[in-house]
Amino acid sequence: MKSAALLCLSLAVLSCSSDKKIELFNGQDLDNWNIVVDSEDGEPKDLFYVEDGVMHTLGAPFGYIRTKESYSNYKLHVEWKWTDEPSNSGVLINVQGKEMIFPHCVEAQLMNGKAGDIVLMGKGASIYVKDSIYMVTSEERRYLAIPKFEDSSEKAAGEWNSYDITNLDGTLELYVNGVLQNKGTDMTLTEGNIALQSEGAPLQFRNIYLQPL
Repeated sequence: MKSAALLCLSLAVLSCSSDKKIELFNGQDLDNWNIVVDSEDGEPKDLFYVEDGVMHTLGAPFGYIRTKESYSNYKLHVEWKWTDEPSNSGVLINVQGKEMIFPHCVEAQLMNGKAGDIVLMGKGASIYVKDSIYMVTSEERRYLAIPKFEDSSEKAAGEWNSYDITNLDGTLELYVNGVLQNKGTDMTLTEGNIALQSEGAPLQFRNIYLQPL
């Protein structure tokens, strides 16, 4: 009887967890996203588009697609695949302020061979990694990259990869295809929008969702 009660309780907990899952991309449209490109290039509607349940980006011009909602304390899951020669992109979290081409944020790097690097963008962005503090101290040099822990765990072009990103009370963890590639604490940016970059080559995204913590 006791075992049966525990089983029911476990199933109830799992059900509640499942109910909390927030689908950021529904596989049908981009209604809950804004597209941002360099002001000189305007805002081409086809820079990001949906086809066969997958989000596509052309890779040019540079820009990103940004959630309309702001989030904090979550586990974020993103899957990506290069359709041709791999290039550069990124998952931007805790995006702050106006819609500039490289916003104030923290980037989970997607550059080929460097997925798992952390990139801090904007003055004041900082994080502790392996007992060292990394901080952007000026807008003139507003980018700071923190290398991943392990050799690349990315798959070849044409294969799907997974990013699992935990953002909880200033602690950041980046898993690439199940491998812990980076972890930091005391991150100064802890909430904001989520964005996906167009930065060099055609790319596909799918299964984009977060689990509130």
